Amino acid sequence: MSKLPYIGKDRNGIPALIVDGKPYLMLGGEIHNSSSSSLSYMEEKVWMEIRGLHVNTLIVPVTWETVEPEEDRWDFSLVDGIIDQARREQVRLVLLWFGLWKNGESMYVPFWVKSDTVRFARACYPGGIPSNTITPLCEEAVRRDQEAFQQFMAFLKEKDEGIYTVLMVQVENEIGFLNSDRDYSALAGDCYCQKVPEELIREICPGSDGRMEKMTWEGLFGEDAAEMFMAWNYARAVERIASAGKQVYPLPMYVNAWLNQFPDRAGNYPSGGPVARNHKVWKAAARSIDLFAPDIYLSDFDGVCKEYTQGGASLLIPEARRDAVTASNVFYAFAAYHALGFSPFGIEDFGTEKEEEAQTVRKQQDLLNDLQIDELAFVHFGTGKYLSRSYELLDQMKELYFRYRGTPAVQGFIQKNEHDRGTILRLTGCEVELTYQKHPLSEPGCAGMVIEDSDCSFWIVGCQTGIRLLPRRGTGAQLTLLRMEEGEFEDGIWHPGRILNGDELYHALLGDYPEIRRFYYNISETVK
Repeated sequence: MSKLPYIGKDRNGIPALIVDGKPYLMLGGEIHNSSSSSLSYMEEKVWMEIRGLHVNTLIVPVTWETVEPEEDRWDFSLVDGIIDQARREQVRLVLLWFGLWKNGESMYVPFWVKSDTVRFARACYPGGIPSNTITPLCEEAVRRDQEAFQQFMAFLKEKDEGIYTVLMVQVENEIGFLNSDRDYSALAGDCYCQKVPEELIREICPGSDGRMEKMTWEGLFGEDAAEMFMAWNYARAVERIASAGKQVYPLPMYVNAWLNQFPDRAGNYPSGGPVARNHKVWKAAARSIDLFAPDIYLSDFDGVCKEYTQGGASLLIPEARRDAVTASNVFYAFAAYHALGFSPFGIEDFGTEKEEEAQTVRKQQDLLNDLQIDELAFVHFGTGKYLSRSYELLDQMKELYFRYRGTPAVQGFIQKNEHDRGTILRLTGCEVELTYQKHPLSEPGCAGMVIEDSDCSFWIVGCQTGIRLLPRRGTGAQLTLLRMEEGEFEDGIWHPGRILNGDELYHALLGDYPEIRRFYYNISETVK
């Protein structure tokens, strides 16, 4: 029997998702929120469409409303069928628990929960105006979600233990309160006026004196008090739910974040969710959660990754933008931040692209170069062919990647803004000058990965980047480029293709379609 998947260390001591005793490279895709509510839809519109995309992990919602349609009547037939389908397709699963909260609202709770606003109290906007979101301070709501999640995890244990089709579970989805900085119900108001819990103060203010332990939320957190109050209460609710599930079946568990962005005010994004500035509060309250994962739809991909890996935290990207830049960002995520996994949203759409539609959208995008790229985040026509190739290359070279992952032999590069013209990577024996190419927004960005396997050889994989090898500065050495190859990995073994010389060598370039190149060079001292 295989061991339960867990977050451990790879051969170089870097955190990794361990599956079947080995580090696992999650090449994922998340399906649309409601696709998993029908097995026939999954067959016709999901599984058929993702074949050929080289996805090895599908991220799939499981909703409270489908597993407990009537109170205390359990129905796991949908989950059961989806797991069977995944096994047939030889694809692993990450399951999303859509319980009390999804995207800052209570969308996927059962009908009997939605219709009872007394037993399942709603959070309120200023002035006591009720919302559609169940407050995390409602004891009965959290208790029932906890029970449903525990039943769900018990089913997974019975169905999947020893096979481990399901690798991880997300608890709730983009949690928080939208359109207000906090819950203004009478229940929340009473709690907000009380002092900050001592266990939170001890965590965020170690060694604090007795005066700190008597402080109110506003006294301790100032203008951020409302959001920190919500973060504490959401995190406490999630801890109750997650810990109950882990007692039954301890798969790795994570929460994902709808990121704060301009205008950066709590409520414009779900207030209290696991955005980076709330992590101290979340870590203090939700100790059963293994990962805090960003849903990255912003253009500052590197900035978000950096924020979520502070203090050595592991990076999982369960949702990424759907346009072509995602096919280049994936290389950088694995190279620079040792990501556990990467997953664009709405993956079933990527396999249904009609070429004439793709061409129309590309033309429209090319006319919109003066717009911020975020405005095109949901344009996805044409992405599938690029992402498929990126995933294919990463799957081919995963053994090489894990051999050097987390060491200086692996480096990533990415164009961070439109004014960023390139970079220089310092390798053992040379410097690699990378020049970012101009390209339409309908194509992948300038990004990739370098893996150095000796003093005088390396691979480079990625997109939209010119390549020039130079001797290291200050050495007085002479560099001779011996060979540049195309090729493919098969079973971890490199099989050279064309030997590129002449014009191809002089204009060494990774184009819009993800490519891999192998370089050999020689360094000799300059004769004095």
